[in-house]
Amino acid sequence: MCARRRTGGFTLIELMVVIVVLAVLTTLGIPSFMEMIQNTQLRTAAESIYDGLQLARSEAVRRNAHTQFVLGPGSGWTVNQINPPIGCGNVATIQTRSGSEGSERATVSTTGTTGPDATTVTFTPTGWTTASCSANPIAQVNVGSSVLNAAQERPLEIRVTASGGMRLCAPWVGDASDLNPPASAANWRLPAGDPRRC
Repeated sequence: MCARRRTGGFTLIELMVVIVVLAVLTTLGIPSFMEMIQNTQLRTAAESIYDGLQLARSEAVRRNAHTQFVLGPGSGWTVNQINPPIGCGNVATIQTRSGSEGSERATVSTTGTTGPDATTVTFTPTGWTTASCSANPIAQVNVGSSVLNAAQERPLEIRVTASGGMRLCAPWVGDASDLNPPASAANWRLPAGDPRRC
């Protein structure tokens, strides 16, 4: 009689075990993956606003004219060339970004030089900021998440100085100069001397 040779392969039970293990690993990994995606959207929004501010400042110097960064809905913005001696009117739109471009779940709030709800920064031809064309220019932009809780989100701040300097950094609870501390002490506590810390 001929003996049956066993061919290589997997049994149905072995395949089912592998599928169950993959399903468990996927289920455990999805929350962390979603948190990472939301924090990436938050960083995208902050970097976009930072880039818009940098563009407004560099265009003011390049064009030897006043420019204005106007924060729109969400993380959207517009950079305009303006004519301050004639009433700060808009001369030309330089560039615009929609708030829905990759960062629709980011929340953006601002603090102005005299209070909240600032929406503009005006740059002079020397690159400095001026309050001549806005009553309450932006001093700080705070970017957070509308989806993550305080322990999961990694908020970011963009600080604008009177000399036109800008800094993108992470807020830290306990920093006396932090204009908008995170809601929870569980948020990203960076040690003193860390260059990412505000």
